[in-house]
Amino acid sequence: MITTLKGTTARDIQNAITHARQSVGVASGLVFTLIVVAPASDYDEVFDACVEAGREHPSRIIVVTDGSARATRLDAELHVGDEVPGEIVALRFHGELREHKDSTLLPLLLSDSPVIAWWPREAPEPVASDPIGALAGRRVTDAMGCADPLRRLLSRAQGLAPGDTDLTWTRLTPWRAMLASALDIHQLPVTAASVHAAKDNAAGLLLASWLGSRLGLDAEFVANAGPGITQVTLTTQEGDITLSRTDGRMATLSAPGAPTRAVALRRREMSALITEELRRLDSDQVFMTTMNHLTASQVPQGDAAKE
Repeated sequence: MITTLKGTTARDIQNAITHARQSVGVASGLVFTLIVVAPASDYDEVFDACVEAGREHPSRIIVVTDGSARATRLDAELHVGDEVPGEIVALRFHGELREHKDSTLLPLLLSDSPVIAWWPREAPEPVASDPIGALAGRRVTDAMGCADPLRRLLSRAQGLAPGDTDLTWTRLTPWRAMLASALDIHQLPVTAASVHAAKDNAAGLLLASWLGSRLGLDAEFVANAGPGITQVTLTTQEGDITLSRTDGRMATLSAPGAPTRAVALRRREMSALITEELRRLDSDQVFMTTMNHLTASQVPQGDAAKE
């Protein structure tokens, strides 16, 4: 069921949601509120990602965008029951309301439920101090969606607060799992580590920081032509453990005394990333430690790239 409201208010939106839920007859057990602050140019991609995430996480998803009208007004489009088990509320703020989104959002938050805020592209710094960020206990950004991913990642590392996370970290889940598994099988002391990735690749930089923090060494970030992360090498006295990916889809894993094997390591879409990140509502301590290590290492900043 889709309901469109022009020139509306938060109270009218809440009443419309209640009416829609009663009409459709959907369940009321929503687990959290997700606020998504998206630029109008990326609205369709972000909306599709929200639909996919909503299928796994029944929730109230509020998509916030800026409108182009000069008049001060709020437009809303409500999706209840037709696509996801929860609700999607698309809000378009016009005029002066664009500067006061938090006051409109506050009455629409589910009571006694966690609130998560997500910025798919550029985000305020620091996000915890932003009016919308202050409404949320968990704040999700994406340095890879910004014009200068490395600079943005380093800036966020310096202004990190409990509850902050970044989809750059989520992109690394398969890499971290495979490398950790390789070290569990080949229990060899690592004397050096390097991450090869496209020039100024934020995910590669963060992966090097994770390796450095976990192995107690300075992992080297090596720039190349990409695409994304292309290789991780862990040096041991018996030889290198190497995870190499040249096409963004399949990788090869080689280790001392073991045959080289192919492993799936596909670059993932936005919908898969946010769906994974929404599986945890607590602060990610490993991410926090990795970002703190990144700040301490003072790696030079750079331009944009995509994992």
